[in-house]
Amino acid sequence: MSRALPISVAWLRRQRAVPLWMVAGGAAVLTGLIRLFGFGQTPDVFGDEVYYWHIGSSVDSGGFPRYRGGPFFLHPPGFFYLEGAWERLLGSHTDVIAGVYQMRLLNALLAAVTAAVLVVLILRVTRSIPAAVVVGVVYAVDPFVLRLTERVLIETSMMLWVLLGYLVLLPLAAKDPPHRARRRAAVGGLLFGLAILTKDVAALITVLPLLASLVFPWASRRSLPLLAAGFATVPYAIYVGVVAAEGHFEDMWAVKTHGVRRLLGMVQETGFNAEGAPPLTQRVIDELTQFGSTYVLLVLGPVALIPLLRRRGRPQRLLALWYLSAGIALAYAVLEGTLEEQALYMLLVPTIVILAVSAVHLWERRTRHRRRTPVLRFGTVLVLIVTLGLSTLTYASGRSQPDDGYERLRQYLSENVPAGSPITSASGSTDLVLEDRYRVGRWHTPQDRALARVAYVVVPWRLVEQGYSPFTVNEVKDLAAQGELLFSFHGRTYGQVAVYQLPVPPAAVGAGGGGG
Repeated sequence: MSRALPISVAWLRRQRAVPLWMVAGGAAVLTGLIRLFGFGQTPDVFGDEVYYWHIGSSVDSGGFPRYRGGPFFLHPPGFFYLEGAWERLLGSHTDVIAGVYQMRLLNALLAAVTAAVLVVLILRVTRSIPAAVVVGVVYAVDPFVLRLTERVLIETSMMLWVLLGYLVLLPLAAKDPPHRARRRAAVGGLLFGLAILTKDVAALITVLPLLASLVFPWASRRSLPLLAAGFATVPYAIYVGVVAAEGHFEDMWAVKTHGVRRLLGMVQETGFNAEGAPPLTQRVIDELTQFGSTYVLLVLGPVALIPLLRRRGRPQRLLALWYLSAGIALAYAVLEGTLEEQALYMLLVPTIVILAVSAVHLWERRTRHRRRTPVLRFGTVLVLIVTLGLSTLTYASGRSQPDDGYERLRQYLSENVPAGSPITSASGSTDLVLEDRYRVGRWHTPQDRALARVAYVVVPWRLVEQGYSPFTVNEVKDLAAQGELLFSFHGRTYGQVAVYQLPVPPAAVGAGGGGG
């Protein structure tokens, strides 16, 4: 049974280098290829992707991230500077869809690197190449990981910095920390700091576990996690200092305090706890067939946590604290806070890690005591078959048909509707996709449509049915019943995406109101 974490990179060099780098490189290649297969046809463009693409494009020449002319402070600038650098490297686009696809290539690359780092992390902790292979494959094909990392979302880059930080810091939790431990603590802390500079909530899965580790027995010097936690604050402190020096501190403070209220659930603007949003339980049931393998992993997570917490003074306990911090944060979001789909990624990645580490630990323990392990072996193989089988089926189903409704919508409108025309939009995501070319608004009543001379309405029906629309389902049905269906595409993401041409009410009717 392995007794401790490898204490330095030199250990890796002394091992079978070819299998190590073959596994890490193989996981990276597999992850990248899976995301590139069918690229441009699935999944459909997500509203936040357009939002983040605009912000990333605003920093391609430096300066603060900006949106619609003003500085953007809702999220830190880390990911947006990566986008700006990527755009400088590959060239800029004026078309929304092309710009989003270009940034999806960046996220595919980040996901590939993340898979390689996960493999190395598992090898460092378990010295088990089979466990590392399994983790690499699971990360590559898991349907929820796939959905998040193949879109332009901040969490992919945030998690990469988090994993790099743990890769550097885990040896410090061993009984005999490596040489130059303080320097390693500082480097690991700075990597955590880059995660926080990418998304503030990363502090909950980086700094919080370090501080929590002080309560539990720390095998080496307790000053090391404090040093790492201190350095984790440095990048963000520099960012705040620059913002203050440029005279934007008050604006940033207003946005951040509002963001904290959203995180705590005091303000419910988005997420499953927001008014009018579909219940989380219903969404889980609806997506059971799509994310069944993900749910299997999440259910097994608490079981895998028990043997890790029992390992006093081991680096594995720090991994357990990472998982616990993510679990507590997500549980609060479910009960009181603002829960959005992306938050699950913060829990799923540490779940995959602790499942692998715990499985190897139990397997080695049984082997050391010469116990027969048919149940453990059968259970492990069964979980792998179910997880990988469901993931493969979900992936094949998703790639079997195009899911590019918004791209087709833009193409149809550009060929048939003059630029600048007013269009009634039934969802915020449609606004973001069309607002660069058309005048998008909420004109619903005959009076509003008469004043604005609106002749078209665009409806992504699934978003309307799930409550992600300023209109009720009946209101949208009434609108559609008045018009003629001009364009329709049925995709996996939004269901039917439709364009209706409506009769413009006489101008005399429009005596008041406005929906723009």
